[in-house]
Amino acid sequence: MSKVTDQIFTMAKPVVEEEGCSLWNVEYVREAGTWYLRVFIDKEGGVGIDDCERISRRLDPMLDEADPIAGSYVFEVGSAGAERELKRPSDFEQFLGSEVEVKLYQPMDGRKAFVGTLQSYADGVVVILDGKQERRFVSGQYAQVRLHVSI
Repeated sequence: MSKVTDQIFTMAKPVVEEEGCSLWNVEYVREAGTWYLRVFIDKEGGVGIDDCERISRRLDPMLDEADPIAGSYVFEVGSAGAERELKRPSDFEQFLGSEVEVKLYQPMDGRKAFVGTLQSYADGVVVILDGKQERRFVSGQYAQVRLHVSI
């Protein structure tokens, strides 16, 4: 049986697309003793509160009927955000050439975070250009890769 987030992703994707958005990610996490089911959406030109509300109103009864999660949880629909996490190969492909931040589990060269231009992604290997230095990070070495917005 697939993970609950995979089941919900499959259920939510057509609804999100019918509403003119794309489904970025689904997460089911425990924070401060409460479980949260979050559906992250994206849209050309940006996601508004009306988009989140429409999608939430459509998905909520579907989740109640399908009942994929035992127990109570807080359901939220929100924007993937400007500094969204990249997880799937298609995420990395979409943002090649963009500035990203790679956070590591263990320090490398005295640092646990690197910011650079995403050069490539294949088989879990992330390659960024950090200034003039190319850096390679293999799966298991990095905890997270996100888009980075410089101010």
